[in-house]
Parts: sequence; C-alpha cells; structure tokens
Amino acid sequence: MPVWNPWHGCKKISPGCYHCYVYQRDAEFGKNSSIIKKTANFDLPLKRSRKKEYKLLPSDEPVYICMSSDFFIEEADTWRPDAWQMIQRRPDLRFFIITKRIERFYRCVPEDWGEGYENVTVCCCCENQSRADYRIPLLLNAPARHKCVIHEPMLEEIHIEKYLASGQIEQVICGGEFGDGARVCNFGWILSMMEQCVQYDVTFRFRQTGTLFQKGGRIFRIEEREEQIRQAEKSNVNYDPHRT
Repeated sequence: MPVWNPWHGCKKISPGCYHCYVYQRDAEFGKNSSIIKKTANFDLPLKRSRKKEYKLLPSDEPVYICMSSDFFIEEADTWRPDAWQMIQRRPDLRFFIITKRIERFYRCVPEDWGEGYENVTVCCCCENQSRADYRIPLLLNAPARHKCVIHEPMLEEIHIEKYLASGQIEQVICGGEFGDGARVCNFGWILSMMEQCVQYDVTFRFRQTGTLFQKGGRIFRIEEREEQIRQAEKSNVNYDPHRT
C-alpha cells in the first residue's frame, strides 16, 4: 500500500483516537505525537531515483496520504499548499486523503479546486454512529469528484443507508482497532455495513480484523497486523459492483 506522510503527528479529537497507533508507536521512541512536524518525505511524489524515475510509480493501489497525521489538521495549514501542488503535478497517481476534520474542508482546499481534482478521493473517517451522522453530511455537501467513508476503528454497528442513497459515496472501508488497549470489533457490524453497501451498489472493503475480533460468540485475539489483514481477506465479504 503506497503511503505518503508529508507531516507527522496529530491531535486526538474523538473516540476513534483514544488508542491511536501513532501515539503508541511514537511512545516506544520517546516521541510526542501531538507535535506536528514536516517529514523528510514531504516531497515524496516528486522524488526520483538515480535513474531519474519517480520513486512513487502508478499502480492499482492509490497513494494514502497522512497515515500518521490528518491532512486537514490546523498545524499543517502553511505546508498544505505545497502538498496540493505536488498532487497536481502527479495526475498519474490517485491520492486518498483521509480526515476526521472534514469540517475544515473549505479552509483546506486550493483556490483552483472547483468540483475537485480528478486524481483525489476525499475519505471521511467515522468510528461510530455519532461521528458518522456529523461528518458524512459534511462530506456529501463538499465538492469532490470522489468520496469515500472509512470506519476504522469500527467501534459499534453503524447505519449509513441514507447517505449511501445519495449515490455520492464510491467506497466504504471497515476495520478493527489494533495495538494496546484495542477495543473489540464485532463481525456482525462488518456484515451489516457490507449488506448496506450491497443494497446501494457501493464498493465495500473489510481491511483488517483488529486485535480483538468477535465472531460466532467468541472473541479472538490476533496480535500480528499481517494476520489481521489476512483474516479479513479470508472472510470473503468484500464487494465490488464493478467486478465482472
């Protein structure tokens, strides 16, 4: 999965942030995750190898932005214009912007945004029903060519049928919480969201089980991240209405 972290660090703002993996990982090295800093990979989309080829090459997978921060976080306001310019200069790449701060959308998009850049998907992260009902309407009202909803960590059963009915949401991604203090992810919640997506012909992806995964009345502890991803794939509940 291609990842571009132009800045690192974040501020906790909602229940999904309580056991943030970035905070846990940074704590192992004595770092303060609430301090937001530009990274050495700030200009990754434009970096080239010795052969003068881009280090980030086009692939079937999109480039996920700010997996250790939030693209719309206030502290990055002065850096974001340069990030947008790099996104514009790489129309051959598809970029996924993931945010819990969708209310800052209009303050964060560039002047030439218009109805959105064709190579950008705006992904709104909603961990429970309350956050879904607050953030998804803001996403639907925002001009963007591609929109996605992410329930990670998924903390309860969530219903978004009325939002899926808008026809604007192209994909829904679900997953459990991992790391120390991880809360349980119930397979029933995943199946419910999958059924909602099938009803409205929206692509659905179950990305990872999380550390504590409840299925069939049992709670399984899955420590390794790769195994969490493998078990999610093994469940065979992903849905793609465009696949023949």
